[in-house]
Amino acid sequence: MLKGNCLLLFLCYFLVQSSSAPLHTLPLAQPHNRPGHDWPRSLASMSTAGRSGGSGGFQRVKRGWVWNQFFVLEEYMGSDPQYVGKLHTDLDKGESAVKYTLSGEGAGTIFTIDQTTGDIHALRSLDREEKPYYTLRAQAVDIETNRPLEPESEFVIKVQDINDNEPKFLEGPYTASVPEMSPVGTYVTKVTATDADDPTYGNSARVVYSILHGQPYFSVDPKTGVIRTALPNMDREVKELYQVLIQAKDMGGQLGGLAGTTTINITLSDVNDNPPRFSKSIFHLRVPESSAVGSAVGRIKAHDLDIGKNAEVDYNIIPGDERGTFDITTNEHNQEGIIILRRPLDYETRKAYTFKVEASNAHLDPRFHSFGPYKDTATVKINILDVDEPPVFSKPSYTMDIHEDTQLGTTIGAVTAQDLDAGSSPVRYSIDWKSDLDSFFDIDPVTGTISISELLDRESIAQHNITVVATKVNNPVLTSRVSVTVHVLDVNEFPPELAIPYETFVCESAKVGQVIQIISAKDQDLPMTGQKFSFKSPQEGLKSKNFTIKDFGNNTAGVVTLRKGFRRRTQEIYHLPVVIEDSGLPVKNSTSTLTIRVCACDSDGALLTCNAEAIFLPVGLSTGALIAILLCIVILLVIVVLYVGVRRQKKKETLMTSKEDIRDNVIHYDDEGGGEEDTHAFDMGTLRNPKAIKENLFRRDVKPEAGAIPRPAIASQDSADIQNFICQRLQEHDGDTSAPPYDSLATYAYEGEGSVAESLSSIESLTGETEEDYDYLNEWGPRFKTLAGIFGERSESQTDITSTTSTTTTENKH
Repeated sequence: MLKGNCLLLFLCYFLVQSSSAPLHTLPLAQPHNRPGHDWPRSLASMSTAGRSGGSGGFQRVKRGWVWNQFFVLEEYMGSDPQYVGKLHTDLDKGESAVKYTLSGEGAGTIFTIDQTTGDIHALRSLDREEKPYYTLRAQAVDIETNRPLEPESEFVIKVQDINDNEPKFLEGPYTASVPEMSPVGTYVTKVTATDADDPTYGNSARVVYSILHGQPYFSVDPKTGVIRTALPNMDREVKELYQVLIQAKDMGGQLGGLAGTTTINITLSDVNDNPPRFSKSIFHLRVPESSAVGSAVGRIKAHDLDIGKNAEVDYNIIPGDERGTFDITTNEHNQEGIIILRRPLDYETRKAYTFKVEASNAHLDPRFHSFGPYKDTATVKINILDVDEPPVFSKPSYTMDIHEDTQLGTTIGAVTAQDLDAGSSPVRYSIDWKSDLDSFFDIDPVTGTISISELLDRESIAQHNITVVATKVNNPVLTSRVSVTVHVLDVNEFPPELAIPYETFVCESAKVGQVIQIISAKDQDLPMTGQKFSFKSPQEGLKSKNFTIKDFGNNTAGVVTLRKGFRRRTQEIYHLPVVIEDSGLPVKNSTSTLTIRVCACDSDGALLTCNAEAIFLPVGLSTGALIAILLCIVILLVIVVLYVGVRRQKKKETLMTSKEDIRDNVIHYDDEGGGEEDTHAFDMGTLRNPKAIKENLFRRDVKPEAGAIPRPAIASQDSADIQNFICQRLQEHDGDTSAPPYDSLATYAYEGEGSVAESLSSIESLTGETEEDYDYLNEWGPRFKTLAGIFGERSESQTDITSTTSTTTTENKH
């Protein structure tokens, strides 16, 4: 500000020295707190005086102070406008010739000026926090000519601050956390209060922090607002949440300052400063002996006052349970120790178990190792409860052998089961019928011995699998099952035989000692594995001329030639007996005969033709070609058969569905029906016994209406007078106008033989031209009017009568 004033004085001085005209400056303002201060005179007056005393040159003029700002006090509460300052020029001689004007921010609305005196007033109360200063422009003009007497000058009206705003915590309330057991002075958080007053003027915005509530646990720095712990070893398990009240006061905390408060919720975070502890030293558990392996049989818990991961507990069984019957795991949700069964329990073998369990923290804090071991132990005693269990077999399964020719009632073995419970109930045995549907075996219910009740045949069933059930006498619900396998042993009762029917041939060019066929055998007694067969010729010991059998010792033998020079023309077929023996006890043998055919072969010994094949095969035609020819013949025959069948079927359908048949337009039916004897389509009991007719029956051919009045059925007391009954029904239906003429649904049960009205069908109508009087049809009511008119025309042919009958029948049905 001082530099600006000096610069302004320098410019004024330069203008005075460089201009011969008088310079009039405009003193801008005087401080409003100096009302008695004399206003400095204009440089123009001083310049004029200097010039009048000199001889013709400029003299240095002493300048007065020039004020470039006014001050106005904020929050003014007076009734009169607040005086701000005064504008004056030395050209104003007090003769009311000068008019002062004001423009800029708030001119005329907030600030006003007396045009004659230059006094400036504030029209309303101002708030520095809303706007700290206003920039305005002032000018002095001639009141008559309105010509500016001074250049327009800009000045500032500054709103002077007062302490009207208390400190505020804009971010409150605060939340903070600090670990428990922290040392004194541990940083917690920092709070900041903001004061809207002017920090450059006085102490209105100088804030001092203090703690109103929360001592002696926490402290606050009066200048920075940093909150720290004030007590050592604050324990979360004792108190976890603290509410601290902080005050911020301006005016440096002096009396009369304004204050603001905020709340800080401080939480002590957990540290692992507590070991797990069992609530008791011994846990007693009771476990049924029937508990399944892998199931949870008990729960124990060590309590840890910490939370989160600091409260996680690991459980371990201290070595000492030599059998490893139990194990323990940790439930992650509630930190319980779950005891798991690892081996089956047996009350009769061991009735109690005792072992120790150790609980320790999973996450340790080295700062608190000096507090002691972070673990605890407890003893677990488990008593096994006796459970009524089913009988137990001495073996998990049984295997028995029996020969297939064993007599009925022979014992083949026994099963044993016993009740291991303390009561030792007797056991009864039985065979599950589902496993022995043919009842091959019996079992003694007391001793458990199994015997044969049906003859066994190894060739039919070589192995029987049955199930034996053991039941306790005192509790039949408890049962046990065991599998018994019965092997039926073979008895050598079948002799061996050739494996397949061999078709053996010998080439005409065969040599001496040539093997022309390999043969093998089969036996129904035993499976192929383990069998031993021997082959020989019954002619051994005698001199054979043509063939012999050579046993290879591996259940096969070969047919060997003893000579050469076989000729089809001389002898076409040879028969060679073969004796086959098995290795069973007793030894069984059989003699089979091989048929050997003499055939023509090529130089490599491949078959060309034999006499039997030459009859059927043409020269040069192979077997494959013959098969192809036969297949073609079969296909042609199948096509011919299908074609003939289709032709017959079409002919039959044409006869049945001829469009020229006049009867296609009527309903096809082949039988007239049995009349009263026909009880399949209608219930004839109602007509035969009118007393059985129920009252209030609705018609079945129309949907009943709510407003319809049910018609009582008229029952005839004379069961023979059926004709009168039918006439009554006809009159009833003819007079009913609420339903369409569904005559087919009315009860006309007596149509066939024995009916009073006789048959209306054309099936049994007379084929002759016998004339008949049909006038009685006119008496049957309006529904038979058309029928009466048709039959009344005797000039029509028999064909027209048939067509008319069909039309009438159709009409009655519709």
